[in-house]
Amino acid sequence: MGIHIDTDTDTGSALWRDPQASAEDRVADLIGRMTLEEKVAQLYGVWVGIDETAGEVAPHQHDMAAAPVDWQELIRSGLGQLTRPFGTAPVDPFQGAKGLAESQRQIVAAGRFGIPALVHEECLTGLAAWQATVFPSPLCWAASFDPELVERMGALIGQNMRRLGVHQGLAPVFDVARDLRWGRVEETMGEDPHLVGTIGSAYVRGLESTGIVSTLKHFVGYSASRAGRNLAPVSAGPREIADVFLPPFEMALRAGARSVMNTYTDTDGVPAAADPSLLTTLLRETYGFTGTVVADYFSIAFLQTLHGAAASPAEAAARALEAGIDVELPTVACYGEPLVEAVRGGAVAEDLVDRALRRVLLQKCELGLLDPDWSPDSPAVTDGEVSLDSGESRAVAGELARRSVVLMANDGTLPLCPGLRLAVVGPRADTPEAMLGCYSFPMHVGVHHPDVPVGIDIPTIAEALKAGSFDVVVAEGVPVLGGDDEGIEAAVRAAAGADVVVAVLGDKAGLFGNGTSGEGCDAVDLRLPGRQEELLEALLATGKPVVLVLLAGRPYELSRQVDRLAAVLCGFFPGEEGGPAIADVLSGRVAPSGRLPVSFPDAGGSQPSTYLASPLGRKTDVSTVDPTPLFPFGHGLGYGAATWAGVRATGGPEWATDGTAELEVELRNGTDGEVTEVVQVYLHDPAAEVVRPVQALVAARRVDLAPGSSATVRFALHADLTSFTGLGGSRIVEPGEVELRVGASSADVRETLRFTLTGARRTVGFDRVLHPESVVEQSGS
Repeated sequence: MGIHIDTDTDTGSALWRDPQASAEDRVADLIGRMTLEEKVAQLYGVWVGIDETAGEVAPHQHDMAAAPVDWQELIRSGLGQLTRPFGTAPVDPFQGAKGLAESQRQIVAAGRFGIPALVHEECLTGLAAWQATVFPSPLCWAASFDPELVERMGALIGQNMRRLGVHQGLAPVFDVARDLRWGRVEETMGEDPHLVGTIGSAYVRGLESTGIVSTLKHFVGYSASRAGRNLAPVSAGPREIADVFLPPFEMALRAGARSVMNTYTDTDGVPAAADPSLLTTLLRETYGFTGTVVADYFSIAFLQTLHGAAASPAEAAARALEAGIDVELPTVACYGEPLVEAVRGGAVAEDLVDRALRRVLLQKCELGLLDPDWSPDSPAVTDGEVSLDSGESRAVAGELARRSVVLMANDGTLPLCPGLRLAVVGPRADTPEAMLGCYSFPMHVGVHHPDVPVGIDIPTIAEALKAGSFDVVVAEGVPVLGGDDEGIEAAVRAAAGADVVVAVLGDKAGLFGNGTSGEGCDAVDLRLPGRQEELLEALLATGKPVVLVLLAGRPYELSRQVDRLAAVLCGFFPGEEGGPAIADVLSGRVAPSGRLPVSFPDAGGSQPSTYLASPLGRKTDVSTVDPTPLFPFGHGLGYGAATWAGVRATGGPEWATDGTAELEVELRNGTDGEVTEVVQVYLHDPAAEVVRPVQALVAARRVDLAPGSSATVRFALHADLTSFTGLGGSRIVEPGEVELRVGASSADVRETLRFTLTGARRTVGFDRVLHPESVVEQSGS
């Protein structure tokens, strides 16, 4: 049942209430009726229930948490957003939905216009709410090379949000990993812009298909913070920004994302929250973005408190509003009374308020929040019940986890034979938290409420292996950090009685120093945290075969042990079904098929370094530091391998600068099991007017082959995919020689196809072709 507000400002016939009128006309009519206070009230969120004692889930939360608010006074002029009603503390989903509906009723009743608040939540690995499915982390999405499956996941996440009355999700993260020491690598989709954009856009399509507003984070350059330190200044030039960091955002905007969140960082001394060239000139005028720009939590206030780029909250508000930030999150600090006073005093033009307000109200209009029949009761309330961890969601979480497990090395020990005695050892072997990243509800919020059950079933690796055909003994050895000699000795005794040792090592996800991976948990180097390497050496010294399983938020340096390990397998943070998924791979019930979205460093773990390097960024004769990775980007093994029967260009060697190059790859499976190949196509530009990466991914296609079957993979690559930022600062397609290197990883090239780009040099922009076309034709059994 809708809520009708009968006041002297709304007789029921006002244009803004008419769903048949255009959104532009409705919003213009509404803005013309609003006071300054009512306008500004739509430009901020409120975080109810958060204080300095609630557990740190945002940077400097202890500094920024305000005194308890007078709720009725706060909503008297209306309210733009409600922050995380389900993601602040554990709340029963049904009771939370009822509480949210009541809050919305109060907001509607308090204001003259009865405009509901837009509700947002975090949703990176699933809706961050108690009892909601925890899907695999973004590194797992990318490792699967399966955008269709990621899109299904995004849609399931969106459906959960819709059930509860949530409108906007603060995900996904489109930062391209540049320094693996950075704590938030676990939230990224890896180190390649094409992969990040392809996988992330699939998530966006899935989430947006349910009507949820997807929010792209963090615009732009956050992951290049100096020395991998969270919020540190960004050391990146305009060409790196344009060619590495921006393309994933461009792809996601084209996929339909309706909101963008700024980065905390400054680039060349300009904080993104105060940068009109970024948030208005580029995002609005060049890209044509018409959605909302929301502030990363407290980032407007940080212009004063952290950056020293504003002298007062009012000046911070003025700079952010002028730059193009429409909504202050998570709670009102600068866009409230300070902004009203700045406008009244003439320091800020009211036109800037109206500009942001128009965008906010257009989005609320899109979401139906201005319609007269809008109801505060979500489907959860009207249905009388809600389940946030359905069988379908668990099935997709499990499938994605299985398809993302990366086998990096294997001497034949895997798959494990039935009946083996296993010592399952290590700090990640028998704890549910090992499966979860820092933005999962249990690790983000639940850790601050230890007396509350996790709310979902998360089998551990040890439990999953015990459920199979193995004789399993478990020993922790050491925690992720700390530990003692006695724990290592106990692990060695367990290993001595086993046929095979499964060492499960890695990270504890956390926030701001409460973990070894996650926001604010940056690493000094890439050695395994704590005494885990010491534990691994002790296990190797037993002489028993050791299978290393990494559950981690970043790659680690394994060069000292890799030649002595029986196998190395990486699951990153594989979500609530990760334990059974990894057990399936270890036992051979499922063949490993993931590929690395990030490189694993070799000796020394020199950082920053990714595969996306120019000639002098690789091994040279003029430096003693060799950045060649131990396991390269795109690498991954199976229990069987596809036969590459041929790679060829299907057209001539000439490739028009406005045309398409076509190639095909023939694969065969001559084994008696299913195999997977991820066909990867890398561009190499031998001579360009600026320095280019030695190679960069421009296409990839995952192919699953049944026993005895074959497949032909056909690619069509538009010349726009060769474009780069030239000397003049524009993106160009340059005539000349190029190579397409086709292979199974960035270091395993099976064929090099040479082309000559012919025709006029072209300048291309946001409307250029961003994706290759590919089709797979299967034949045989």
